[in-house]
Amino acid sequence: MSVEPYREITFDKDGDGPPGQASELAALARRGVGDLVVLAHGWNSSPSGATRLCSDFFAPFPGLLAPGVEAGYAGVIWPSMMFSDEPVPDYRALVTVLPEKEPVIGRLTELLAAAPPEEAAFAEFGALLRELADVDAEAFAPERVPEFLVADPVAMCALFTGALEGAGQVPPEGFFGEGPKRYWKGAKEALRQATYYVMKKRAGQVGEHGLGALLGEVARAAPGLRIHLVGHSMGARLVAHALRGLPAGARPVASVTLLQGAFSHYAFAGRLPHDPGRSGSLRDLQLRVRGPVVACYSRHDTALGVMYPLASRLANDSASLLGTDDPRWGAIGHDGVQAVPGTVERTLAEVLREGVPGSGCVSVDAAEVVRSHSDICRPELARVVVSASRTGR
Repeated sequence: MSVEPYREITFDKDGDGPPGQASELAALARRGVGDLVVLAHGWNSSPSGATRLCSDFFAPFPGLLAPGVEAGYAGVIWPSMMFSDEPVPDYRALVTVLPEKEPVIGRLTELLAAAPPEEAAFAEFGALLRELADVDAEAFAPERVPEFLVADPVAMCALFTGALEGAGQVPPEGFFGEGPKRYWKGAKEALRQATYYVMKKRAGQVGEHGLGALLGEVARAAPGLRIHLVGHSMGARLVAHALRGLPAGARPVASVTLLQGAFSHYAFAGRLPHDPGRSGSLRDLQLRVRGPVVACYSRHDTALGVMYPLASRLANDSASLLGTDDPRWGAIGHDGVQAVPGTVERTLAEVLREGVPGSGCVSVDAAEVVRSHSDICRPELARVVVSASRTGR
């Protein structure tokens, strides 16, 4: 580990963790630690990979802190591993976090490997995706379930293939074969997005019932400890939902920094622009943070700019499933906080020069250094976190 003192906070899929974790964090305060920086990794991360991410991300921090600042560090390790693409798809990792779905995953793997062109194979694939995600097609609720999970499987796979080609992530028609056989490349993306849907629910559960509750315990035991939450991708969703899980009256969180957050850019909104009668899922929870809530975003993040809207679209209209330019389905890591009055917008250069505002929502365009979804181990982003935490030189 690149920094000390460092602790790891572990949770299972329900947000339960081993006893004593809150006590270990509170003990840091008794050793003189005044600020604790907590990083939650995103989806598709193994435990060892998550630890490496924490080490790489935290490495610049000691050199950025002001004299006299005593900081501690923690990594939130939660079961998010889905599957690896290198050097070939490895779906065994999916079984490690969804062991009860092993037969379903095995059959999905067989279909993806064989890529049969028959419509019946695509129909089976669609049914297996729903079983994987625990979605009942008969009880489909469009306001709660991504429409692609109940759309026509051939059309759905064709649309995902088209999106991948448009984003330059796969060669155009002809390379993988003609007609329906080509759509299995989109089917693989559909599987990825179905697992994304599973992880979306899990991240919220772990954040609210795991991390939020734990931070409440820490606040009672060490009321002077200032906690700075940082989350990447689905980990950003996790730390944001931790605010919901804080006990009433507890305000241990001094700042939040969301790096390429994989959740709605309207999450904190009191009113949705397209439906004023509804609010965001995390309405006004930024008020539970003593300092700023910073959302770093990048237009270069294809995962959030193209694929997130495909997975998150909730309209029951398969003909327009590819509505990636529809702002209703935008991610906070693609264009920052939206529909929250008073949100401050800054470029990364402005923040590095002038600092982060001391409170409220702040959207930071980090495209200057963030060139892809996982491109977060940058000293510039470490400086954003330090500025938000008010611990810098």
